[in-house]
Amino acid sequence: MIKSILIFTLLIFPGLQSSAKQIDSIVLVNERVPVIPGEFYIAKVIDSRTDRGPAALLVPTATTKAAQSKTYPVDLQGGALPAIRQFINNNIARDTKLRPLIISLKKLSIRETKLAGNTVEGRMDLILSFGLDKGDDDIQYLAEYRGNAVYNRNAGQTRDIEPTLRHVLVNGLVYINTWMNQQAATNIKLARGVKIIFTDYTEKPEGDSIYYSAKRPLTWADFQSKVPNSKYEAEVFPTLGYDENAEVVNGIIILHLAVKTCLPKSACWAKEGSRNNYILNHEQKHFDIAKIAAGRFKQKIDAGKLTPANYDAIINEAYLDAYREMSNLQKQYDDETHHGTDISEQQKWNSKIDKEVTEQ
Repeated sequence: MIKSILIFTLLIFPGLQSSAKQIDSIVLVNERVPVIPGEFYIAKVIDSRTDRGPAALLVPTATTKAAQSKTYPVDLQGGALPAIRQFINNNIARDTKLRPLIISLKKLSIRETKLAGNTVEGRMDLILSFGLDKGDDDIQYLAEYRGNAVYNRNAGQTRDIEPTLRHVLVNGLVYINTWMNQQAATNIKLARGVKIIFTDYTEKPEGDSIYYSAKRPLTWADFQSKVPNSKYEAEVFPTLGYDENAEVVNGIIILHLAVKTCLPKSACWAKEGSRNNYILNHEQKHFDIAKIAAGRFKQKIDAGKLTPANYDAIINEAYLDAYREMSNLQKQYDDETHHGTDISEQQKWNSKIDKEVTEQ
């Protein structure tokens, strides 16, 4: 959790006592916030406080010690949430072409205690949480501001309470503006777009897995598994996967997607009397079909409208579609060629597969 803890002390030394009346509400005075947001606008201000009672417990201005020994509840004029919302709307620029930001008021507390010498000490705590408005009541958390202030005032004066509160609130708005400016270029939550960079995964030196390459066809040496009791002459088990790595550059998610079209040698087997070029070609075509599925996986991603909010879902869906398509195509290939025993059908599939692999 990201926090900003701002602690300052405002000392107001007792002077001549004022005949000011005891206040029944705190009126926030308009003050233009010294920022012009370039990355966000305040879309909403919501109340997330667990205690939504009056924000302040103040020492009364009465001069008798008995009266000053107790505090009385005071709230912002119109209520804490409406007052803060109005202050923000009146005093911070709003450009709706920018990112919509939601401010959650999590805590507002002003507590006073009577000190010796006709002095009152006040302690303020303000907690604001900031998040992006994702729509449908979905808020993506970004940061949290915790502002604290301590002030001393004359028991007969209350005019300094509001400026202290206003100062803490303004500092919270300055904080989120600074945070957004610092994070906009590199924070994935604030990214404005997505760019995909595809690569075909390779591994050197080669281990058990063969990663597809037109320059690296299958050989009989790759068939390293023990031969099971099977009616077939040979079998391979190609598969499809990907590695994903994301970075944010100038507000854009650069997504490096390494597509894995691979085949484990330890799962491939062939009977000794069947190791000829015709059967090896049939098995190679199974590997080629996995490569075709990998190409279609990339095409599905390219056809999707990727945004920072949905790119993972689109990639996952495209992968599952491509994997199912690969499995169905492998089955169709074996069914129509009768596992390679139908020479005429095998030739048709050879041409079909070679053409699609070449076109990728």
